Amino acid sequence: MHAAIIVFPGSNCDRDLATAFANAGARVSMVWHKDTALPEGVDIVGVPGGFSYGDYLRCGAIAANSPICRAVVAHADRGGYVLGICNGFQILTETGVLPGAMLRNAGLKYICKPVALTVDTEDSAFTDGYRAGDTITVPVAHHDGNYFADAATLDRLEAEDRVAFRYAQNPNGSARDIAGILSENRRVLGMMPHPERMAEPLHGGSDGAAMFRGLVHALAPAEP
Repeated sequence: MHAAIIVFPGSNCDRDLATAFANAGARVSMVWHKDTALPEGVDIVGVPGGFSYGDYLRCGAIAANSPICRAVVAHADRGGYVLGICNGFQILTETGVLPGAMLRNAGLKYICKPVALTVDTEDSAFTDGYRAGDTITVPVAHHDGNYFADAATLDRLEAEDRVAFRYAQNPNGSARDIAGILSENRRVLGMMPHPERMAEPLHGGSDGAAMFRGLVHALAPAEP
């Protein structure tokens, strides 16, 4: 399985994400934001956390208009897999790949701590390593992680079983405690918490590792 990790000026979780994929058995390529194409044979694109372009304008708004994001959107439109974490989730909403928007945290403060998440669905390659109802611990680190969408969109996400994770105790005001959502074809996941930062025992826990193992297992048959 081949994973491509996008690197923007201000990314700070790109290496963590690459390591999590590599430790799960994936082949990893790093892709610079000014590139116009993804490497051949990419199965999944990882859009990492950090502060792309210094979070000027809106978080993720400038990155969403970078040359490589046109290729990421085309990859998603073709049915390719994409994982956006934290700033990556913000970028995916700015590109329109995922619905909704990220607002300033309800408490107006940056939050950096481990949080408990409830797995809402196991029906995706991203959550196949868990069971619906499981509780896992994964860190958050964001200032604008308050997920917002109109009531009709939220209703549709829930009706279509597209809420992947919810906060057990909402740290940022996100609508309906949503921490991560899936695209209509279930091949794109955006989430604010960082599974790559809780993917091996030295991190203080490894609850995030099941996501990467599950993805490698699910996408391995695509390897030529």
